[in-house]
Amino acid sequence: MAPAAKEEDLVFYPAFCFKASPTHFTWVKLAGVDVHQLKRRKEFEAQGTFFYLNHPIRFVCLVGIIVARTEAARCTILTLDDSSGATVDVVVSKPPPPPPLQQPQTHNDTGTGGRTHQSATSKTPLDITALLPGAMTKIKGTLSTYRSTTQIHLERHFAVPDTNAEMRFLEQRVRFLVEVLAGPWVLADVEVEALREDADREEVRVDEERRGAERRRRRR
Repeated sequence: MAPAAKEEDLVFYPAFCFKASPTHFTWVKLAGVDVHQLKRRKEFEAQGTFFYLNHPIRFVCLVGIIVARTEAARCTILTLDDSSGATVDVVVSKPPPPPPLQQPQTHNDTGTGGRTHQSATSKTPLDITALLPGAMTKIKGTLSTYRSTTQIHLERHFAVPDTNAEMRFLEQRVRFLVEVLAGPWVLADVEVEALREDADREEVRVDEERRGAERRRRRR
């Protein structure tokens, strides 16, 4: 489902407003075709934030079938098909190789087990042995672009046990699309001002803590 509102009619709120968004700090359930509708804006690129209409999105959740698996030196690329009309590439990071003089601690890490991959942000080990073509899976991840195409960096994955579980996810995804994503995110001026004041107070608090830490360091 493509966003209907024109981008020039949308209000893109400052980043300090994002904590009031229904999408920014949650795993947003999307279809593959909707992932490719997400847009980036230059002023928010450093934060890894994408937008559906003006909804800020960092974390996404999809369910689909793995239709391809490609191994590369630094990652594994899984192609996910959820029958929405577009597939999505899911990138699974591999940890960097140890320095030449450092010997591996065990011989098990060089096989196909869970320690050959890691989550994109927390670097938690991931076992993607079961994520082979034909597997139905739920994936959660962060977003990036590669050659102008949106892709997902895997953070977590779960087996989808049966068709009933798949249909429950589909119902939740459609409900969120209709109730939240179908229309622009709107804040009243008074809400924006309150969020701005919260951000200012937080900035002062962090600055005071930094100065206190610096004073304590100098007294040592």
